[in-house]
Amino acid sequence: MITIQGAKGPRLVLDTTSVFDIGSCWVDGVDIAPGRAIPDDGDRRIDHSLEGFLFTCGPDHIRHPSVNRNGLRFPLHGSASGHGAQDVRVETDDGDLVARATVPLTLVGGHLAELQREWRIKAESGEVVLSDLLINTGPAAFPCFLMYHMNIGSKHFDAGTRLHGGMLAGGGIPWAFESEDGGLFCVPADQDAMAEVRLGPMLALGAKTLRVSFRTDTLPHLQVWHNQRLSARVLGIEPVSHRLADRQALELADEITMLQPGESRSFGLSFSFE
Repeated sequence: MITIQGAKGPRLVLDTTSVFDIGSCWVDGVDIAPGRAIPDDGDRRIDHSLEGFLFTCGPDHIRHPSVNRNGLRFPLHGSASGHGAQDVRVETDDGDLVARATVPLTLVGGHLAELQREWRIKAESGEVVLSDLLINTGPAAFPCFLMYHMNIGSKHFDAGTRLHGGMLAGGGIPWAFESEDGGLFCVPADQDAMAEVRLGPMLALGAKTLRVSFRTDTLPHLQVWHNQRLSARVLGIEPVSHRLADRQALELADEITMLQPGESRSFGLSFSFE
């Protein structure tokens, strides 16, 4: 684990043992990551990731475990979690704080990939920018998915906390949508190059609102869920590459992008607390 903090913005704990994802995210002295207040999927690899503020789902599969037509079993949330970061570098760039790493990935079927990841905390605004480049480093094509799970502990929410965004019904909904126990939806993102969704205000964070922007060329959908059952108290904001459907349905509809040897695909998002 390494901790980074710029002149402004949150303090981030980056997990060098798992994809250089974000573990704790401290805002005004409050860690908004859910910690152990998450649903237990019976997969310690994913439970470890779910505890943090942001983890990477993919790149060969997203969502629930699946077996494809060739009998290959894809694990819960894909193969990325648990792969360690290499060549970690933290430096300043024109005042911004930048953390970079390379994450070699071994995927289902023995496919090989490399994730080149950059976290940037902007000096002037404190906005955090994630830039990812996924490269197929193996000899064969593999199916390319991606979802960013941004998990927030809902114990920090209050009656005035809402989700806002142009892709949402009426432009905004209560954070505890569908039912008090939980809910899930996945909708097309805004048609702009960057989509935006906001969560707030949160009195526990000094009435701040979390603003999330993400690229719509490679992340054309937004999935949001919350779970308040048993010990879980968490809400997830999840820019995602594919609509909410099982793997076989996506295959039959020819909606899976194949990444050829040597090809790359880029993804990105940013977030801030305002």
